[in-house]
Amino acid sequence: MSNTRLPLHGKVAAITGAASGIGLACACAFLTAGARVVMIDRDVAALRRSTTDLGEHALPLLADVTDPGQADSLPHHILRLAGRLDIFHANAGLYTGGPFVDTDPATMENVLNLNVNATFRCIHAVLPHLIAQQAGDILLTSSVAGVVPVVHEPVYTASKFAVQGFVHSLRRQLFPHGIRVGAVLPGPVSTALLNDWPEAKRREALESGALLQPADVAEAVLFMVTRPRNVTVRDLVILPNRVDL
Repeated sequence: MSNTRLPLHGKVAAITGAASGIGLACACAFLTAGARVVMIDRDVAALRRSTTDLGEHALPLLADVTDPGQADSLPHHILRLAGRLDIFHANAGLYTGGPFVDTDPATMENVLNLNVNATFRCIHAVLPHLIAQQAGDILLTSSVAGVVPVVHEPVYTASKFAVQGFVHSLRRQLFPHGIRVGAVLPGPVSTALLNDWPEAKRREALESGALLQPADVAEAVLFMVTRPRNVTVRDLVILPNRVDL
């Protein structure tokens, strides 16, 4: 197939939390679709390994997006590496679950800081560039916990409810500028984030097929960004068949 026929040929995507899990799967999907991908992560070894494996169009950007200065400088470094930006995927996130009374306050702060504050700040940083070019896509990795309160994970649920409110409001602010805003809302995905699940719950989910794979989410994200420009997929919920939600 000619490169010019690939749906993301000539486009540049930037993904936070791109060295593993959903972010890595989305990077693979975007690359296969013809994009160059700026892979943003704070894990040096994982970032080096993944970009080496994925080839010359996978561009590593070492950054900790919870650091305000590093978040604010993302557009400068993305443009330095790739020369343009068409798709920004705010994917990096943390998970915590269990009884709220037993949750460490420092863990709460870390989850809310990355899932909410850093996510919003990164998007705030790249917006002037996208507004100036009057085109672009902003994607957020949300969760079904952002629309269905999950009893086991009150802090994580709260963070994703915040993400959903942000997506719905921001989309309406930005569509006059040709910028689409959408969220993918997966159910449980087999990634390192689920290491915080109780072992019995995790084992049961794996054995019963009640977990999505990162590639399942990546396929949905690629669908979102390859719709005609007059179509916005605002919320795309994907669930494994065996989850009762």
